[in-house]
Amino acid sequence: MDNITVLVVEDEVLVVLELEDALRDAGYSVVTANNGHEGLKLAEELFGSIRGIITDIRVGAGPDGWHIAHRVRELNPQIAVVYMSGDSASDWAANGVPNSHMIHKPFATAQVVTAISQLINEADRQL
Repeated sequence: MDNITVLVVEDEVLVVLELEDALRDAGYSVVTANNGHEGLKLAEELFGSIRGIITDIRVGAGPDGWHIAHRVRELNPQIAVVYMSGDSASDWAANGVPNSHMIHKPFATAQVVTAISQLINEADRQL
């Protein structure tokens, strides 16, 4: 998985650290943002080089995960999107982007790695 970069947008430091470790162990490069403003900024700056985004729904200051994912899909319709949430999962059908996954908190990091890997593989098959 050389050069496959994933953006993680999450405001809980421990969750970020666990996801970073798991994703790097799986061979991904990881860029992180700890709030919505930073997540959107990085997503817009790096849209050409990131292949996936993993975002919490409520990510502190700035836009929420729904908005970030929609903006990234405007820039790159093939980007893999995995949402994480402890309380907004029921809104996924109405607010989530097509061909995305929702992971309920608490979760095993392997669930997130598997979900992003599956979506990236599906996007590769469509190209």
